[in-house]
Amino acid sequence: MVPVFLLKCIKCDILFLSMARLPTVAIIGRPNTGKSTLFNRLVGHRKAIVSDVPGTTRDQVAGKVETDQLDFLLIDTGGMGGGSKDHEFEDDVQVQSTIALENSDLILFTINSREDLTSSDFEIIEDLRKKRQSHVPVIIVLTKCDDTSIIDEILPEYYALDIADEIVPVSAMHAMGVEELNNIVVDKLTDLNFNKEDNLKPETCDLKPRIAIIGKPNVGKSSLVNAFMSEKQQTTSQLLVSEVPGTTRDSVDISIKYHDQEYIFVDTAGIKRSKSTDKGIETYAYLRSIQSLEHSDIAVLVIEATEPVSKQDKRIARLAIEEGKGLIVLLNKSDRLSGSEKEIAMQNARNSLAFCTFAPFLCVSAETRKDLLNIFNLIEMVNQSRTRRIATKALNDWFRKEASSKSLSSSKLITQAEDVPPTFVLFSKNPKNIHLNQLKSLEKSLRSTFGFEGSPIRWVTKNS
Repeated sequence: MVPVFLLKCIKCDILFLSMARLPTVAIIGRPNTGKSTLFNRLVGHRKAIVSDVPGTTRDQVAGKVETDQLDFLLIDTGGMGGGSKDHEFEDDVQVQSTIALENSDLILFTINSREDLTSSDFEIIEDLRKKRQSHVPVIIVLTKCDDTSIIDEILPEYYALDIADEIVPVSAMHAMGVEELNNIVVDKLTDLNFNKEDNLKPETCDLKPRIAIIGKPNVGKSSLVNAFMSEKQQTTSQLLVSEVPGTTRDSVDISIKYHDQEYIFVDTAGIKRSKSTDKGIETYAYLRSIQSLEHSDIAVLVIEATEPVSKQDKRIARLAIEEGKGLIVLLNKSDRLSGSEKEIAMQNARNSLAFCTFAPFLCVSAETRKDLLNIFNLIEMVNQSRTRRIATKALNDWFRKEASSKSLSSSKLITQAEDVPPTFVLFSKNPKNIHLNQLKSLEKSLRSTFGFEGSPIRWVTKNS
């Protein structure tokens, strides 16, 4: 990987690098055309809400699809063009879906093959003509094609729309045509010069922790990176920072050397305010956070100390945990608070992010640089937690003591898998009888005994 330019700081070296990008595929269409069912079938597990009620997918759901040729990020958008009685809901979904349309590398346009084309379908077709990037392929996916005998009869109507590179009939419910669709998606992305190697970490960075700086627009993500630079460097080479949300225009990898250890920071991109509404900016930031997480080991969630934790903050934190990334929560702009106000802000953040109890929280100020360098100690701690292995004897000695007190007498053995994040395999005569609250209690004790600060823990139950 060729460096763009090199900066020297008093305490760290900074190298700006380009970032390999995971291609994004967006599923769009009017409500109740089978988008979520198609998404679940392509991703391989049920993640999106499926319902016969139009408009049940309000927020975008994302999942990584892995193939031998390449991997891609699949986005299930809310339905465009109406269908629910909640007009505010529809406006929100329309904005989010439009942002996905404008920023995707390939678009799957779902049309219900059992129904005639509607005005909503034609509105989406017009959006595709006007708003998508000209090089982005469109594949029309004719959903609910359970009767294969009528396919040849209905295809001419959709070819006449003159909007798609390919038309693929599918029945996602019965997995008909899904494999063919997946192969076409891979072929189209390959034609756009995406490949498996683009999804891999650069060899030169294998031993360097990769940290994704994620969060809503205008919480100070780029300011945090700029704060590592000297004042002279900030006037010549700083990342774009503004009070207008969404002024970071692209993602960059930044190599920072601190105390002889190199760290790769990924700064999440935003979007120009003039091109979208506030809702659109948050949607785009969410999509870019997903991209950044795919290329990282640790997520640093930046929230504003002077504001309550938002729904978007929680979504991004949950995403980091689901992806198995280490997690650190930074409360930026804490210089605007007094000592007692900081304590209150910290407690409120912990309460709002109660599902992140394992993550360290830190108050910092990118503007004054107060406590900023403490982040490196946390990164080291979390990075060690993600790769920590417990000796089998010590692990089972601990488990024997816990099993009797937690009604797990049928479970006699526990091992730690090779996976990252730390994954523990619990062997039991009746795995189905092990309840979630028992695993949560085990995890609490495990963390109390062995640490694992900042790292999620996964559990697998198997027959003994």
